[in-house]
Amino acid sequence: MSKIRRICVYCGSSPGSDPAYVAAARRLGRLMAEHRIGLVYGGGSNGLMGAVANAVVDHGGEVVGVIPEFLRTKENQFDRATELVVTRDMHERKQIMFDRADAFVALPGGIGTLEELVEQLTWAQLGRHKKPILLADIGGFWQPLVVVLETMRAAGFIHNGGLMNYRVCDRVDDILPTLAAAVAPISEAEKAGDPATVARM
Repeated sequence: MSKIRRICVYCGSSPGSDPAYVAAARRLGRLMAEHRIGLVYGGGSNGLMGAVANAVVDHGGEVVGVIPEFLRTKENQFDRATELVVTRDMHERKQIMFDRADAFVALPGGIGTLEELVEQLTWAQLGRHKKPILLADIGGFWQPLVVVLETMRAAGFIHNGGLMNYRVCDRVDDILPTLAAAVAPISEAEKAGDPATVARM
């Protein structure tokens, strides 16, 4: 049986147009700290990234920020992090975030958030990992993507959809219980993915 010790949160480096997005990021950060679940994220202090990270720190939690050298100024690196990892490039950043997390949550965000989320869905479908993936569907933000994924499945382009098996929550308070239930039946070895697939990727 696996446990969730750290969650990788993907989210926007801007606050977005709806105050509910920032409120959700802050609420998630607080809940994670209160449940002693660490945050792994992109290491910036702007937008939703800063909101979730500050909330974790403000409530006594652990924050691991992972940021490429070239973004330290642009994304205003988060100096309150428990640990700040500076990487050479985006590829190293994403790999470290993956390695350090037990689950993934996507809050609202832009193209970067979408790209990181889709990569984890792809890796799960390929058998690279069985770490839970959850869309925090604040105000229906992720519904267009859900429709696209279901359209792909219905059209016969997603053949191993059961492997990616993402979850969707529209309430922040449901996120941690949903992830805990998703990871409970999975062993630590299974969570790490099929060894042959991992070696090839």
